[in-house]
Amino acid sequence: MKKSPQVIEKRAGAAKKRKSVLLLLLIVVVAGATGVILLRNHADFHVNPRATSLPSTPASTSSSDIEQMRVAFGPTIPNKASAPSPVPKEMVWIPGGEFSMGAKGGADMNEVGMNAMLDSRPIHRVYVDGFFMDKTDVTNVQFARFVKSTGYVTVAERKPRAEDYPGATPEDLVAGSVVFAPPGHPVSLNNHLQWWAYVHGASWRHPLGPNSSIAGRENYPVVHIAYEDAEAYAKWAGKRLPTEAEWEFGARGGLAGKAYVWGDEFRVNGKWMANTHQGHFPDKDAGEDGYAGIAPVASFPPNGYGLYDMAGNVWQWTSDWYRPDYYKELSDQGGVARNPQGPDSAYDPQEPGHAKKAQRGGSFLCTDQYCSRYMMGTRGKGDIDTGTNHLGFRCVMTPEQWQAKSGRTSDKHNLGQ
Repeated sequence: MKKSPQVIEKRAGAAKKRKSVLLLLLIVVVAGATGVILLRNHADFHVNPRATSLPSTPASTSSSDIEQMRVAFGPTIPNKASAPSPVPKEMVWIPGGEFSMGAKGGADMNEVGMNAMLDSRPIHRVYVDGFFMDKTDVTNVQFARFVKSTGYVTVAERKPRAEDYPGATPEDLVAGSVVFAPPGHPVSLNNHLQWWAYVHGASWRHPLGPNSSIAGRENYPVVHIAYEDAEAYAKWAGKRLPTEAEWEFGARGGLAGKAYVWGDEFRVNGKWMANTHQGHFPDKDAGEDGYAGIAPVASFPPNGYGLYDMAGNVWQWTSDWYRPDYYKELSDQGGVARNPQGPDSAYDPQEPGHAKKAQRGGSFLCTDQYCSRYMMGTRGKGDIDTGTNHLGFRCVMTPEQWQAKSGRTSDKHNLGQ
């Protein structure tokens, strides 16, 4: 499949248009939390495709850095008011309350795990109101209902406009999206082009390209979803996308300071707890957890709040703009941040000017060899106009939205406030 640098650049949401196509040495779309990475002609420029917003650290992390990252977690204090009844279909009630937000660290972390936390510190106290949350990621069948009802066309399905891509050839102006394409042999991990491709015709209907289909995969997460696609679905459903704070409170399931959604052991009594990558990355997914690639929703145990797949399988959009220094900003304010909505604007020092939202949860490609974003509290990021075949979303609903949708009368006690 011919790659189209002009289309890939647009999908990355680059702030500045190219003055000349010849100036662009290489553009490669990298899926997942980092969205799209521009590989420029810098020998020392190396970025983990699902890494934090900061460049990879040198060969080792100093002991003083490790000590600085060891921050004690306080307890999770859920609201005690009773849960509302009834609960919206296919959602669960998340009580909200106060908790410590951020990623657990320690000297036992490997370099990949440590790097996964560089934008997830300092640990800070946060309070969120109670809310409803989808039990699972939005599935193909659910998204298909939305499309049938509204006629919505996703970003990946729209043909790029020539005026947006000076110098692009007609054959480059073809709708498509980003697909993981594992090489057939081991490769160095410093060239993302070896395992990602912009595929013409790839979309939520055709997750691996025009010859693929979602037939028989109705209960799989919908993928190739740009941020505006997720927002459009949420609005249609009478819901919204979660903030980072809401997402993390829900993912923790009432636990405090654990390394994973389910606790501190990656495997519990030898049992796989999430759909992640086993084998050698990126050329072989051994599928030891039962799935080589994406899995149907709810294939692994739920967390303490009854939420499935809050680690692994597919990345999930949040409504927060991404900034690596946002946690420091909240921490410097002192006290408890109440219902934080994220920063006012996006900033990624690796790609200034790109409009990125925070993503959470990791995917079926996460592994301790290269990406450990299945770890609790870690963060991802992605350009808002870029979808991939391991990026989806789930929605939340406030009690007020549920009242409006169901026509119920407000009762603050019953709404858990």
